[in-house]
Amino acid sequence: MKKKIIIGLVSVIILSLITLYIMTIPTSTEDGAYSPSTLALMLATSSTTDFDNTKYENPYTGSKKVLMICTEERNMTMANGKKFSTGNHPVEMMLPMLHLRNAGFDIDIATPTGKPVKIEMWAMPEEDEHVKAIYAAYKQQFENPKSLSDFVTNEMNNSADYIAVYIPGGHGAMLGLPENKDLNKLIHWSHDEELFMLAICHGPAALLAANIDSDKDAFVYKDYKIAAFPDAVDEQTPMIGYMPGHMPWKFGEKLNDLGVTIINQEADNTCHVDRKLITGASPEAANDFGKLSANELLKEVNK
Repeated sequence: MKKKIIIGLVSVIILSLITLYIMTIPTSTEDGAYSPSTLALMLATSSTTDFDNTKYENPYTGSKKVLMICTEERNMTMANGKKFSTGNHPVEMMLPMLHLRNAGFDIDIATPTGKPVKIEMWAMPEEDEHVKAIYAAYKQQFENPKSLSDFVTNEMNNSADYIAVYIPGGHGAMLGLPENKDLNKLIHWSHDEELFMLAICHGPAALLAANIDSDKDAFVYKDYKIAAFPDAVDEQTPMIGYMPGHMPWKFGEKLNDLGVTIINQEADNTCHVDRKLITGASPEAANDFGKLSANELLKEVNK
């Protein structure tokens, strides 16, 4: 009898371990890349968000807008050569957009060359009516965004349209943006014009573009403090199949080398303001980051 019980328990344990292993295998996509595993999606995504639909006193009624710079690249090649299907994270994009809209600021969307925005649709909170509504409202812009290259070449230096530049997160912010020379020009222009810079989660990786062809001592955000997604957490996520391999490079390490201090150690709801740079740590920070950004912009226009 005892032998049968032991065999039964061992069988249950083995089946549980096999099931858990299967759940950690990243999901293959049609183009040969991988999206997060079943277990990773269970742990890292949700069908709803914590958007609190804040109503702002004295919302902005002027014409200044926010220019949101998104990725147009889908796949990140990991250290092992496998490709991770990424893009911009929908919660990190759209909760701040909701707050900015509630505060009276419209948003223009741009990608490096005007190709469609790549979004991590596997992270879309399908039961969140607010997120679904803002996505529908901007769907045409997501599919037909402005060209950052055209804006920088033809409009930027004479533009008075914007109060802020916004770089949303998702690992896609590490694709094509940190080495983009037009983004380099935009960051320097926005800094010189005293616009706000908003960046969340992996979005701060794109700030590395400001250092293209420059000495690191001249980095515009040297000695700034920010909240961002920690390299150490990225190091752990392949264990649950969030990504099919380890990161090809670490953006936090590169920012640290340029004199930036990342104040959080966890992928939590930390947000931070340093001068006109507003940052957030992860999707968990998206609601608070959106409120903080909206309130800082309102303070600026109501001076």
